[in-house]
Amino acid sequence: MPIDTTPNAAIQRSLRQCLSNAAFMLYQQGHVLETITIPFRGLDGSALRQLREASREWPACQQVLESSEAAVYNEHGRFVLTAMGRELLFDMFGQGAADCA
Repeated sequence: MPIDTTPNAAIQRSLRQCLSNAAFMLYQQGHVLETITIPFRGLDGSALRQLREASREWPACQQVLESSEAAVYNEHGRFVLTAMGRELLFDMFGQGAADCA
């Protein structure tokens, strides 16, 4: 079976890898997935700073999530996943991992 090497496929793999890494980094810092999957919650500036300080990988992961439109800042200025980001997370980790049943 040939491997899809199109730019879109590479972005999709990168995004899925970032979501997986983000979940791991969140758990390491005492957060749960609902922190970023529930639109009115999210990570505030302090939590994002702690993640950046705790992991060299977080800034790149956050950039991929934002540039792919899988994550945004909500109306309260908190970092959350978009509907597309939640759907990907749901596809990867199952119904219990995200708020989109």
